[in-house]
Amino acid sequence: MTEKRCAPYGAWKSPITSDLIVQGTIGLGQIMLDEAGVYWIEARPSENGRNAIVRRTPDGAISDVTPMPFNARTRVHEYGGGDYAVSNGVVYFANFADQRMYRVSPNSTEPQALTPETHGAVRYADMTIDDARRRLICVREDHRESGREARNTLVSVEFDEGAANGRVLVEGHDFYSSPRISPDGKRLTWLAWNHPNMPWDGTELWMSDIAQDDSLINMRRIAGGAYESIFQPEWSPDNRLHFVSDRSGWWNLYRVVQQGESDERIEALCEMNAEFGQPQWVFGLSTYAFLAPQRIICARIEKGQARLALLDTETKILSDIECPYTDISYVRAHAHRAVFRAGSTTAPAAIVSFDLNARRMDVLRRASDLKIDEGYLSIPQAIEFPTKNDLTAHGFYYAPRNRDFVAPEGEPPPLLVKSHGGPTAATSAALRLEIQYWTSRGFALLDVNYGGSTNYGRAYRERLKDEWGVVDVDDCVSGAHYLIERRLVDANRCAIDGGSAGGYTTLCALTFRDAFKAGASYYGVSDLEALVRDTHKFESRYLDKLIGKYPEQKDVYDARSPINFTEHLSCPVIFFQGAEDKVVPPNQAEMMVEALRAKKLPVAYVLFEGEQHGFRRAENIKRALDGEFYFYSRAFGFEPAEKIEPITIENL
Repeated sequence: MTEKRCAPYGAWKSPITSDLIVQGTIGLGQIMLDEAGVYWIEARPSENGRNAIVRRTPDGAISDVTPMPFNARTRVHEYGGGDYAVSNGVVYFANFADQRMYRVSPNSTEPQALTPETHGAVRYADMTIDDARRRLICVREDHRESGREARNTLVSVEFDEGAANGRVLVEGHDFYSSPRISPDGKRLTWLAWNHPNMPWDGTELWMSDIAQDDSLINMRRIAGGAYESIFQPEWSPDNRLHFVSDRSGWWNLYRVVQQGESDERIEALCEMNAEFGQPQWVFGLSTYAFLAPQRIICARIEKGQARLALLDTETKILSDIECPYTDISYVRAHAHRAVFRAGSTTAPAAIVSFDLNARRMDVLRRASDLKIDEGYLSIPQAIEFPTKNDLTAHGFYYAPRNRDFVAPEGEPPPLLVKSHGGPTAATSAALRLEIQYWTSRGFALLDVNYGGSTNYGRAYRERLKDEWGVVDVDDCVSGAHYLIERRLVDANRCAIDGGSAGGYTTLCALTFRDAFKAGASYYGVSDLEALVRDTHKFESRYLDKLIGKYPEQKDVYDARSPINFTEHLSCPVIFFQGAEDKVVPPNQAEMMVEALRAKKLPVAYVLFEGEQHGFRRAENIKRALDGEFYFYSRAFGFEPAEKIEPITIENL
């Protein structure tokens, strides 16, 4: 082993480069199973962020189902998910460019369009397959009528090429998700909710019978309401309806017990202080699946980390499965095998197959095949720290780590605090090379699960009610102070970054607090009033719960908007923005940049053409990661070990 070299924090040379990350890493998700094999979606930065549907056949062969330039990605709710469905080797998917539904047969080379051209005005998501009636049932979002918000319904789409835009089956609610047909083909279930609720606030679970003419009859609400969040309705192989609900304060598993034709009662299967559900920002999420009529494989989260388990629904005994993974999602199962996406603190996300008979786990596909020496990896520590109002907040702390370097004696490292998006979401301890990029160069990093985050129960999730821009900011600041007080980081070199809602938290922290000396906003909100006036349907009433009703509480919106208080800013800020972002439009960043320019504060603005809410192209991901690091090197006065393309910084 070579002797470590001494160099200032931030100036350590690391093999975890931005080129390595974007060239060697793909996104993985949306697993499906059928007789023809295992399917998943790969998000590929090297192909302009295209979502490719991939199939792995039983003999182990892996190939693309969707050829270039097809991009399996729906724009329903703008965030998408539930982009495709499979049956007997046939794949049905929504194509991003035109939002039409397409079909790919096992032996075909070119997808066939099922729905007519509407130039993206009619969108489809969250498909379930009704083989007996040769149709898909899915969520449709219709933007064809100008002057009003999009109309969401459940529709059926025929398998045959040239089908219409769909036959409306269910309408009347503002939003729908999770249509699922019972195995015997006789009943349909779905979720519905209305403004101003988001799906983690309150949803309704509905069920209907399917009539001879394929319409829905005897529709009835089974569970849920304005103050109960229901997640992932699922039928067991013997036609019993199961779902996840937070009626106990935690997302736990329940089932419907049939009493008669339309008389159902609800039975708890496994009540505990753990989360079996997730916030439905995207369609198609799955935390449990059936191996047999009375046997469920499931993932639950306790204290921010996932565990895999088997649940016997008759005895109600939950048995943990020994598993190296701490982040588990998209759980699917068939017979004795389960397939899911998983990651750990030292291994990147992967598609994993678990054979229950052999008790063996096999990796089918890794998000990255890069082999990183563990001497360059910082292992996260789950920490709890005191915050305002005598409460406790959560996060993951990463110490600087690089096997080749040591810092000068007595020098504390700079700190980067990360504020996740959502804000109703969470960060995890799974290996992310974009975090190791920082720690292997000598930064300490705190990834905060501030009040309002999921994975810690409904009460923790609701800490942000009416308090967005306050509680989340307090927790990020408290986390930084916690590390400063323990002399783990340099109080004079603390930075904060975040994307989307995390960008808003970042801008609030930089504007209304003095804990941070620099920051980076990725497509972050600066003007709440502009956001509430200029956003998409899914989030158009989100702020009712986070801030207050608008315009009745306009004064609160004004008071919480960083754009109105730029005189309080006194540190460098860099902004990264997608030019085609419909969730947080570019004007949100540009107003803030102009204000900083006027104050003669150091500021940088990087606009990416062709990008939306979140960056998908390799060259832009690289540019943003290196650009933020370069920005801090200038703000904190250290020299990067490698040459980085400069960012134009005004007023520095």
